[in-house]
Amino acid sequence: MEVVQTSCTRLDPIDKKGLEELIKAGKANPDVIKTLKCKTVAEGKFRHANYIRNLPAYIVDEPPTLLGDDTAPNPSEAVLAALGSCLAVGIHANAIAQNIVIHKLELELEGDLNITAVWGTGDLNKDKPLGFTDVRVKVILESNANKETQDALIAHATKYSPVANTILRAVNLEVK
Repeated sequence: MEVVQTSCTRLDPIDKKGLEELIKAGKANPDVIKTLKCKTVAEGKFRHANYIRNLPAYIVDEPPTLLGDDTAPNPSEAVLAALGSCLAVGIHANAIAQNIVIHKLELELEGDLNITAVWGTGDLNKDKPLGFTDVRVKVILESNANKETQDALIAHATKYSPVANTILRAVNLEVK
């Protein structure tokens, strides 16, 4: 990951006291597992409404090249967005914990994906990797910390990112 360092206005910090309470709770109960839920409803063609908690529907669609209406990110783009957001949250939270002032935080993500199998209906060569083969993240971080500290902050956030770890390791998946 590339780090860019300059200075400008301050990124609104998260609540440090609230963060300290989360840290305390995590250390007091290290084995707590939280189950997250999402209900996906097909709306037509390849457009899907995803319902999470009591939030408005999160729409996922496909671009015209994949026969969708291009009304929202496709599922693979949503994975990149989830990874970028998770890394950004980790970087921001750890910066606050270390009294690092962030002026700007942006992540640019790109992933390489072979789509010729088109959901199991196209080229079904069994040796072809499915899913992302490579993901690159460029972190644009402007803060009051030096480059070495920023690099350590990014590495730490990546190591503890739930989404990064989901991508990096095998996950038990049951579809019925």
